[in-house]
Amino acid sequence: MGLTYVDATVTGPNGKSRQLELLVDSGASYSLLPNEVWRELGLEPQETLKFFLADGTKIERQASECKIRLNGKERHTPVILGQAGDEPLLGVITLENLGFVLDPFKRTLQAMKLRLG
Repeated sequence: MGLTYVDATVTGPNGKSRQLELLVDSGASYSLLPNEVWRELGLEPQETLKFFLADGTKIERQASECKIRLNGKERHTPVILGQAGDEPLLGVITLENLGFVLDPFKRTLQAMKLRLG
């Protein structure tokens, strides 16, 4: 299985922005920002969420929200506030919020086909 990375810009409530290379993780619900990034952006924890990792390990992480800009689109999105050693991830909630899906064969982002009703 190949890995897909994308370049994105994240912006916090203090107006500071940072460019990041994010691993597109179609198995992750939420996007994750590394510790030093979310602190630089001035994000504050809003809630604590529980997650199960692929190996079944249960963890807790704090969550907040920020703006993310990817492929010309920008939206607010919930994000997990990473701890030391956590890598930046782009999860499906953010992808769908921006109107993208991961093409698993080409390993690229594609526009989502939207349906009403």
